Amino acid sequence: MKLLFISLGCDKNLVDSEEMLGMLAADGHEIVDDEDEAEVIIVNTCCFIGDAKEESVNTILEMAEKKKAGTCKVLIVTGCMAQRYKKEISEEIPEVDAILGTTSYGDISKAVKEAQAGRHFEEYKSIDFLPDISGKRMLTTGGHFAYLKIAEGCDKHCTYCIIPRLRGGYRSVPMEQLIKEARSLAEKGVKELILVAQETTVYGKDIYGKKSLHVLLKELCKIKGIRWIRILYCYPEEIYDELIQTMKEEKKICHYLDLPIQHASDRVLKRMGRRTTKQELVDIIGRLRREIPDIFLRTTLISGFPGETQEDHEELMEFVDEIEFDRLGVFPYSAEEDTPAATMEDQIPEEVKEARRDEIMELQQEISLEKGESRVGQVLTVMIEGKVSGESAYIGRTYGDAPKVDGYIFVQTGELLMTGDFARVRVTGALEYDLIGELEDEYTE
Repeated sequence: MKLLFISLGCDKNLVDSEEMLGMLAADGHEIVDDEDEAEVIIVNTCCFIGDAKEESVNTILEMAEKKKAGTCKVLIVTGCMAQRYKKEISEEIPEVDAILGTTSYGDISKAVKEAQAGRHFEEYKSIDFLPDISGKRMLTTGGHFAYLKIAEGCDKHCTYCIIPRLRGGYRSVPMEQLIKEARSLAEKGVKELILVAQETTVYGKDIYGKKSLHVLLKELCKIKGIRWIRILYCYPEEIYDELIQTMKEEKKICHYLDLPIQHASDRVLKRMGRRTTKQELVDIIGRLRREIPDIFLRTTLISGFPGETQEDHEELMEFVDEIEFDRLGVFPYSAEEDTPAATMEDQIPEEVKEARRDEIMELQQEISLEKGESRVGQVLTVMIEGKVSGESAYIGRTYGDAPKVDGYIFVQTGELLMTGDFARVRVTGALEYDLIGELEDEYTE
């Protein structure tokens, strides 16, 4: 049958989607991108914050209309919203033929078959179940980079976060399984591996008795064809000596870390259930920059957390101004039911949350511009992402730019480059680079 797959939310969810796509393609289904042509529509949902929840609901309802009016015969909902609101989806959207929870995506083929036979199907394995990867994964990222999900779930239980209730406790994927998957991805042409989990920094502690991310990284660096390895979602308090040393020693590991700190006021951090103080954040960031001087640091912040005062906000602004992150994003606090923060006193009005977000982002824009200008004249390695239509320029990313969350740069050249190529470029402007030359194949091994 002709099948449309809609993947919403984070890159971790995208890995699940790619696993399901691979299984379905192996079953003989034709993957299409036209909702009016599709006979089967699958929506992999997100409900981490209010905006994501709204997008998921609207998408399900829109696809339900397609089922009533078009060629769609089967509508399936999977992912976080399916796990969290299974009863509501089943009762209020009768067009949905099957619902799969967060750990049940391995049953997607069964769900399609049952729905095709006219039988409603639901499956919710324990949220602490660790699905086996199928080995049939279908990449949707263009083939030159791929996400490698190294763990499921989270044990942190921050007061604003629903993830442990939807994804369970922290479960590391066994190292041999990850290495096998990474080799398979490299054989398919993947040159950049992006390690993701709810938290990557404590990888292996649950199954090997100690933090083992550095061990995994060393093994991944041995894989022929992989040029870059990027690490996302590192909790700052879990950064450890062996990880820093491995990043310094292994050439394939990008000098880039994503450290989601959320705030810098000790009072707000404590209410959030975070495990760092402002001084500890200063110390950790300072150490990373001393040990790895060319490291790019990215973070995310929450504006307008319950009880955040103007003084707390100003303290956060001062922290951002002092630290000067290379990459930074801000999200207005979203009250999620069944979390402690949702019932806290002193909830902040939406307009105040948004105004504080905007103020932080304006400051970050100034910081980013200054940092961009300071790099003029430097020579960097760039991965080519595509060509600018009608111009002698290409879009690319440096090691300091993660796909989809960070920016792109423009490489000026009359030479022919291909997506996934690596090139040496000289910085000529905040976002503009001139090609010096392509890297030799042996350099990318």
